[in-house]
Amino acid sequence: MVDKDVVRRGYDGLAETYAAQRSEDGPEMDVLAALLDSLPGAATILDAGCGQGTPVLERVCDSASAVGVDFSREQLELAATNAPAASLVQGDMTTLPFRDDAFDAVIAFHSLIHVPIDEHQAALDEFARLLVPGGRVLLSEGTEAWTGENPDWLETGVEMQWHIAGAEATRTQLRDAGFAVVDERDVAHTLGADERWRYFFGRLEE
Repeated sequence: MVDKDVVRRGYDGLAETYAAQRSEDGPEMDVLAALLDSLPGAATILDAGCGQGTPVLERVCDSASAVGVDFSREQLELAATNAPAASLVQGDMTTLPFRDDAFDAVIAFHSLIHVPIDEHQAALDEFARLLVPGGRVLLSEGTEAWTGENPDWLETGVEMQWHIAGAEATRTQLRDAGFAVVDERDVAHTLGADERWRYFFGRLEE
């Protein structure tokens, strides 16, 4: 089971190292571009688990009003520099501090995988609550279910934990939250070319 405090402390502790290893470009940016192209002008987008703000949040700011939420204070401090046009909030994806119907889209790249598995549905339900009717969600998940931890992630001496639901479970959870799954794409992870991730495009039913 994922311990949220371990994940939060981990991302606080390795913020600079993680930032140095993140790619500024790659196939997942094509996935992001597809979402942005599908949205109306003057869209408002939430990046849930925004981390350091690059490359996702800063690119969202180029074409939309953007809000980033993360529960790592150190990651948010980096995001304030990397994506200065975004509004930043510290918070938990399962209890997001925003009103209903506040956003046109929610993005969650490599963040849901750090939420305890029995709270994945709560996070997706929160995304649905925040979206306008017909709003979009774009999230990544591992293709297969997996639970793991690494006491020395990225050779930093910092522990990290994951609980990956897998593509089949995520598809079901999205539908249970009220989303129609309109597309799925497999993309290599920017931190490891041998790791493939499933990107889900969902549309909130009206």
